[in-house]
Amino acid sequence: MADAVVIPGAKFGPGAPLPMYAGDVASHRGAVVHRHMWSEEPPGPGPERELWVQAQVAPVLDGLPGQPLLIGKSLGCFAAGLAADRSLPAVWLTPVLTAPWLTAALERATAPFLLVGGSADPVWDRAAARRLSPYVVEVPAANHGMYVPGPLTDTIAVLARIVVAVEEFLDEVGWP
Repeated sequence: MADAVVIPGAKFGPGAPLPMYAGDVASHRGAVVHRHMWSEEPPGPGPERELWVQAQVAPVLDGLPGQPLLIGKSLGCFAAGLAADRSLPAVWLTPVLTAPWLTAALERATAPFLLVGGSADPVWDRAAARRLSPYVVEVPAANHGMYVPGPLTDTIAVLARIVVAVEEFLDEVGWP
C-alpha cells in the first residue's frame, strides 16, 4: 500500500482546501495519507525555514516504507530537499519559487513533481516553474491562496481544476 504525506503551509494546517483535497486524491487511489501538523511556529523567512521544515518532516518519512508521495503547500514545499535526497515524487502547491534554496532543491530532484501556482502570487515564478518541471499548472490571476478575482465559485472552480491536475499528474507518472 502506498503512502502520501501532506505537509501544510504556515497558517491553516493540512485541512486547508488545497492540501486536503490533494491528499484526498491520493487517498482515493488507495494510499494511506499522513497529514502532518507543525509542532511549533516556524522561524521567520530565510534558509533556516528549510532546515526547520526538513527537521519536522524527516522523522515522518523515516517511519514510512517505500517511496511516499509528498504533497506540500507553500511552507511545506521546503521539504523539496528531502524529496530530492530520497527520490520521492511530489505535488508542490504554491511553492516559494523566489527562494533560491527551494529552486536549488527542485533542480536536484530525480523523481517527478507537479508545481501549482497562480500568476498573481508574488512567490510564484512562471519561468522557473517551467524550467524545473514539465508538470506545471499556472492559474491566471490566482493569488498565493489560489483565490481568483470574482465570485467565490470561481475560486472553487480553481480548486476543482487543481484536483484534476493532481489526478492527471499521478496517472501520468504511474503513482502509486
